Amino acid sequence: MGILIDRNTTVVVQGITGREGSLRAAYMKEYGTKVVAGTSPGKGGQTVAGIPVYHTVKEAVAEHGPIDFSVIFVPGRALKVAVKEAADAGIKNIVPCVESVPIHDIMEMVAYCKMKGTRLIGPGSIGIITPGEAVVGWLGGNVEWANTFFKPGPIGVFSRSGGQSGTIPWVLKEGGFGVSTVVHTGTEPVLGTSMADLLPLFEADPQTKGVAVFSEIGGSQEEECAEVIASGKFTKPFVIYVAGAWAPEGQRFSHASSIVERGRGSAKSKMEAIRKAGGYVAMSPTDIPRILREVIKD
Repeated sequence: MGILIDRNTTVVVQGITGREGSLRAAYMKEYGTKVVAGTSPGKGGQTVAGIPVYHTVKEAVAEHGPIDFSVIFVPGRALKVAVKEAADAGIKNIVPCVESVPIHDIMEMVAYCKMKGTRLIGPGSIGIITPGEAVVGWLGGNVEWANTFFKPGPIGVFSRSGGQSGTIPWVLKEGGFGVSTVVHTGTEPVLGTSMADLLPLFEADPQTKGVAVFSEIGGSQEEECAEVIASGKFTKPFVIYVAGAWAPEGQRFSHASSIVERGRGSAKSKMEAIRKAGGYVAMSPTDIPRILREVIKD
C-alpha cells in the first residue's frame, strides 16, 4: 500500500514542455503513474509523451477533475508563482523538483500551502516512489533503474539526499528487504514537509513494518523524529544512519543547508536523541537490514 501515492494517484506536470519536464513526465508515465495533464503557459493544445498540455492548472482540473499531485519543473525564481497556481487550483500535494529557490520565496510558499491545506514536499525534492505502483518526480531516473533499486516490501524510507534515497533501498534489497514508499524530502534549508511529518503516515500504513533513514549532520529534523517516537505517535522500528560524523561543529557538509549549530544537528546529538527515544542507530548503511531483521516482529 505505502504512503502518499499509488497506481490510482493522478498527476499534473507543471513545466511539461521544458527539457526536464518532458523527460520526467515520460518516465512517470512509462512507470505506470497516471499523468493526466501537463501545463505550460502559451502552449496549451500540445501533447508531450501523449499527455495533453494546458495553459494553466485550473484548465487541467476543469478538464480532468480533481488532481492529486502537481510535479513542478520550472526555474527557481518562478517556483513561487507555480506553487500558488497549483494550490489555488485545489491540488492537495505539490512536489517541486526545483533547487536554488530564494529562501523568502520558500517561506512564503510553505505558509501559503498550509493556509490552503496543501502538502508541499520540498522544494528540492526529486520525488516519491511506491514500487510497483507509481512514481511522482524523477526518483529512480528511468524504469530500468527504478525496477532494479526499488523493490516492494515493508520498509519506509526517507532522506534529505536525493542520491542516498536510492542507496538505502538498494542496501535493503541486498539485505532481503523491499520498500513500501521512498520519499526524498528535499535539499533546501526550509522544507514544506519534514521527516517528522512523514512518520505518522508510515505509522498508519499497514504495509510498512519499519522505517530506515539516511541522515546527515545539520538541521534538527532527526531530533524532531525522536520527539515523535518518544510521544508514541510512531511505534514501529526506526533505524537511522548519520553521515558526516567526523565533521566538527559549524562545519558545512553535503547540502548547503546542512550545518551544525546551537547544540543540535551534530551526528552525536542526532544519534543520542534517536537512541533515547527508542530508535536504532546503524554505524554503516549495511547495518540497517541487519538491525531490522533483529527488531521486526512478524
